[in-house]
Amino acid sequence: MPFGKVPEPLAAALVARGYEAPTAVQAAVVQPEAEGRDLIVSAQTGSGKTVAFGLAMAPQLLGEEGAIGPAGAPLAIAIAPTRELALQVARELGWLYGQTGARIATCVGGMDPSRERRNLSHGAHIVVGTPGRLRDHLERGALDLSAIRVAVLDEADEMLDMGFREDLEQILDATADGRRTLLFSATMPRPIVALAKRYQRDALRIETLSADRGHGDIAYQCVTVAPPDIENAVVNLLRFHEPDTAFLFCATREAVRHLHASLVERGFDAVALSGEHSQNERNHALQALRDRRARVCVATDVAARGIDLPSLSLVIHVELPRDAEALQHRSGRTGRAGKKGIAALVVPYQRRRRVEMMLRGAKINAEWVEVPTPEAIREADRERLLTKLSEEVELDEEDRALGARLLEGREPADIAALLVRAYRAKLPAPEELVGGGAAERRPREDGPRAGFEDSVWFRMNIGRRQNADPRWLLPLLCRRGHITKGEVGAIRIAVDETAFQIPRAVASRFVAAIKRTAGEGDDDFRVLPMDGPPPPGSTGGPRPPRGGPNQPRHHARPFRPRGPRG
Repeated sequence: MPFGKVPEPLAAALVARGYEAPTAVQAAVVQPEAEGRDLIVSAQTGSGKTVAFGLAMAPQLLGEEGAIGPAGAPLAIAIAPTRELALQVARELGWLYGQTGARIATCVGGMDPSRERRNLSHGAHIVVGTPGRLRDHLERGALDLSAIRVAVLDEADEMLDMGFREDLEQILDATADGRRTLLFSATMPRPIVALAKRYQRDALRIETLSADRGHGDIAYQCVTVAPPDIENAVVNLLRFHEPDTAFLFCATREAVRHLHASLVERGFDAVALSGEHSQNERNHALQALRDRRARVCVATDVAARGIDLPSLSLVIHVELPRDAEALQHRSGRTGRAGKKGIAALVVPYQRRRRVEMMLRGAKINAEWVEVPTPEAIREADRERLLTKLSEEVELDEEDRALGARLLEGREPADIAALLVRAYRAKLPAPEELVGGGAAERRPREDGPRAGFEDSVWFRMNIGRRQNADPRWLLPLLCRRGHITKGEVGAIRIAVDETAFQIPRAVASRFVAAIKRTAGEGDDDFRVLPMDGPPPPGSTGGPRPPRGGPNQPRHHARPFRPRGPRG
């Protein structure tokens, strides 16, 4: 196996784990020029960097024959930004160093600190933890860093973004001067450069982002929907792809709570991860995903950081990420270790331009596709069922005996139909999109439509300049005015406003509902009655140039109001 100069116990562990060749970052850290030096490594999530720094620190931990001495004061420390990532690092180092007899202790927030102190008092070779908990043990005298030979900062940029600079500095100041410092960071902002300059000497820079192809195994897809259809679009994406495991990203705890409850109600095996969940709840949720008792996880960005699930094949951005970096980090949960994955962005119609700019900035080629229809989902179900039943399986005598008894009482075609019905009964039903279809694209008519002979005209303060489009204006009017699509007549979009028609019989109810729902976050949304239909030519005018002002902020809102950050 071409892993270069790797101690025998580690090489055997890699073979047992199924490794055939190193990733780019793993190959780089074991090269002769990297041996014994401080390292600054830029590598994406999913590139195998945990194994990489496990290999890099081996010369400082193991003797010539791959042996490790008795456990005492820690020889190596690995610091990660979140509990999940720290525990994942500990698991990876556990199997990598399993044959050496190395003791690995974890110190992470949310766990029992007294138990962690007992483990440290019994001695450890490697300590893995989060900055806050490590600093707490250090200040209490439970953690002795005087013998540290290697310090690893994993996802250092994230730790600085999360405000852990003082914690990191206090931890590194407590280590010996002669230690190696291995700094792993996907990006290199100024604070990272300053940290490296202060705590590293003659560091070797290793850049593997292009060699690892970033997220080249991820297919990006974008679907445009009316804001009220976001949940339905998520359901149809899950049903169409039927992934082994899917991650759904929301921006807030409240959105996670609502979407999780909605999916469970529809019949999905789903769990939730956000800042409001205890460590015990988080552990149960992750174990359910690993055991396949749950297939869908609804999470905030911070709660999902550092989670690695090999079966994860679909990521859905239910609420759009704040920037291109967040997009890539979320999407990087899938498409790992050479496996293919899909990252789908659910884009409200009025935010498509912003998403296109974000994708261009990230140099991501995304395919714009339609939300899967119920018929497309049923066709995919049929193909999956036929494929599943065509697989070779071993049948025992009891299976055959029960099959024979079924054939005695029913025709084979009936038994097959019952099998199909049982398969379909376990699947959540696809959703019809409220804002999808031709109803929103009605051609302008010369005369009144049936039912609109006696109608009232209203106008709203949204026009082409704000990216107005019937596909999202119509669901907005229905939601705020408590009316149906059939109760909205002609829609005429001008440059700065839009006129629309409501039957006189429901006009008063519509106005009352608009007033009652005024506090639902659409603060800039204004609807006023008109004396009559808009005059001819009032709805004309040139379309504003691309790149003009976006729609007012209330129309860019996600499907639920924002609560405290997750």
